[in-house]
Amino acid sequence: MASRLPLQTGYVLKGYTVGEVLGGGGFSLVYLASSELDRRKFVIKEYCPQDLVSRKPDGTLEPNAPLSQAPFRNGLEKFHFEAERMSTVRHPNVISVAEYFEANNTLYMVMTHEEGRDLRWFINKLAGELDWDFLQQVFPPIGDGLWRMHQQGVVHLDVKPANVLLRSSGQPLLLDFGAAQTMDNDDRFGSFQTLTHGFAPPEQYLDGDLGPWTDIYGLAATIYNCITGASPPPALKRRDGASLEKLTVSRSGAYPYTLLKAVEDALSLDQGQRPHDMHAFLSLAFGAASHTPATP
Repeated sequence: MASRLPLQTGYVLKGYTVGEVLGGGGFSLVYLASSELDRRKFVIKEYCPQDLVSRKPDGTLEPNAPLSQAPFRNGLEKFHFEAERMSTVRHPNVISVAEYFEANNTLYMVMTHEEGRDLRWFINKLAGELDWDFLQQVFPPIGDGLWRMHQQGVVHLDVKPANVLLRSSGQPLLLDFGAAQTMDNDDRFGSFQTLTHGFAPPEQYLDGDLGPWTDIYGLAATIYNCITGASPPPALKRRDGASLEKLTVSRSGAYPYTLLKAVEDALSLDQGQRPHDMHAFLSLAFGAASHTPATP
């Protein structure tokens, strides 16, 4: 049976008309949709794990083999956790879930549609030209959103350029809680662990302690990518000797020394050498006034 067929265009799902597939990862599909009531655009994320499910003609998903049952249910539990957590975070620079619901033997998250481009586009088009003003516009608001998450006991665990959208208004937005976990969660969800090479610190590979320091590394790696045009080498390769560009030397004069030093420190392989919390990092990198808490 065919695996991972998307819902058909025009499918009606709890008052939303499903349109084109925008993308998806190993465990979800993302659709553009519109409200039947007022035609507003939304993004709907469907739990639809690759290689584990088949789509029935009525849109229902079902595990495609007896051995797929347990990983499908475990992943559904993780996806439900993501939806639950995203629905509680209220910050102008962090994506939030308008609602989530069960249908078709799976779970859906509904988010408002935001126009804009993610940081990858800016890095690809303007490598070497993303200046101090641009970094100040993007990263303090995103960092404050992460700080708000940390205050609620949640770590994002996948901070990277693809997950930072610059809206048409110029305001940045942090996307995708697919890897998020509570800090007191002992269940790492086994094979459902998500990380991105270059932006994940060693503790994400080595089953280490996860916390704000993990997101600080990801945010610093994203700033590094904006400055250099390249992502840092993967953490495990760095442990084996791969070198990181010394920003305080190579980029001296192009950016404030305090920013470059803060990014270098935050990219330490030793989590104890990184800034102790997100606001400490923002203060070091952008100045004490950079993290005035946003109004929810």
